[in-house]
Amino acid sequence: MTFGERLRQAIAERGRLCVGIDPHQSVLDGWELDASASGAREFGLRVVHAAAGRVAVVKPQVAFFERWGAAGFVALEDVIAAARAAGLLVIADAKRGDIGSTMDAYARGWFTPGAPLEVDAITVNPYLGVGALEGTFSLALEHDKGVFVLAATSNSEAEVIQRAAAGTRTVAGVVAEDVRAFNERSTAPGEWAGIGLVVGATVDLERAGIDERMLPTAPILAPGFGAQGARLADYRSLFGPLAPAVLANESRGIVLGGAKELVARIDSRQAELREADRG
Repeated sequence: MTFGERLRQAIAERGRLCVGIDPHQSVLDGWELDASASGAREFGLRVVHAAAGRVAVVKPQVAFFERWGAAGFVALEDVIAAARAAGLLVIADAKRGDIGSTMDAYARGWFTPGAPLEVDAITVNPYLGVGALEGTFSLALEHDKGVFVLAATSNSEAEVIQRAAAGTRTVAGVVAEDVRAFNERSTAPGEWAGIGLVVGATVDLERAGIDERMLPTAPILAPGFGAQGARLADYRSLFGPLAPAVLANESRGIVLGGAKELVARIDSRQAELREADRG
């Protein structure tokens, strides 16, 4: 089964919440864990344990493991392996972006079956050109993996670039169009595509140039819920006709409060999304 269809099925079965695994310094302090690779590992494994059976997807933020060097990558490998063994889809928030053989090497590290860092999908940066990522897209599809391409992000610094005019569209709109064109060539009719977009939940979609032209359906990884200000209860109004394809990510709002009530916080977010769907 392709990644797009696996994600579609997982959302149907376990909801659209994606739990971020972000061992910020403040999070580790709140959990009374060492600021170290071992602390990040322990944090990640506890989040996996809480998320397993409750949500479809987890998203480790690679930078917060990478900061500890080789030991951090070993910790990340353990967290990824535990999550996948628990039946969770794993998106590595790696934001890689390069050209040619360099990007291909990144992709092989994340997508090759049996690789230490093998995950189900990664995030990538398209600002060397979406065309430079097509080798990564092809490798992902070869192994039934997924890619989420940064298009319109929630950080204020992004607006001057991503909302800039590129002909009759914005830069973000051109990224979305290039992804749509690739998916049209590679996706069976009626299926969800394996190549999706990152679109922040706090983004004004009209200003960003993101709309329902993204067909075949490209899944949307939507950060920005919780600490960044967007409410899960509003995801349908925020994304309009694109809402059915949204994977709603929340990280700090779920994990920052410590380990004790983690399961309750995950369950409350799932309930909020279910209520939004009923509304």
